Amino acid sequence: MRTAQVAQQAGVNTQTLRYYERRGLLPDPGRTGAGYRIYGPDAVRIVRFVKRAQELGFTLTQIETLLDLADGGPDSCEATRHLATEKITELDGKIASLRAMRASLARLADTCTRPRGDRDCPLLHNLDPTYDNTLDNRVDGTDHDEDARS
Repeated sequence: MRTAQVAQQAGVNTQTLRYYERRGLLPDPGRTGAGYRIYGPDAVRIVRFVKRAQELGFTLTQIETLLDLADGGPDSCEATRHLATEKITELDGKIASLRAMRASLARLADTCTRPRGDRDCPLLHNLDPTYDNTLDNRVDGTDHDEDARS
């Protein structure tokens, strides 16, 4: 199968295929007499595997390891378990960040009907390098929780 055919079937561009070759993710393709690349029957499957693994957050280095493991890899599954455990820890951190972001957005949505000075958005505060996060839930120097307690 030629480069353009593999790229089309795998949903990538031809430069991606060449990059994957250089990285060792794809085996070196054979060549025709005219010098065109001819990929083996597994090329599309491998590229789709790489793209799916990237969507799941794996780096290309990690994907190299996964491909090696998929090809039989070492006798022990220890490397696979270690990689999976690392990815779970990373995902847990991302999930916690997403939950915090969701809570911040919900808090902002709840305060959107208030006058601008009374609105509160910890998400925007955390993204603003000039915001003093030690103010906690104080946006303009006043304690808005005090209003709620009154």
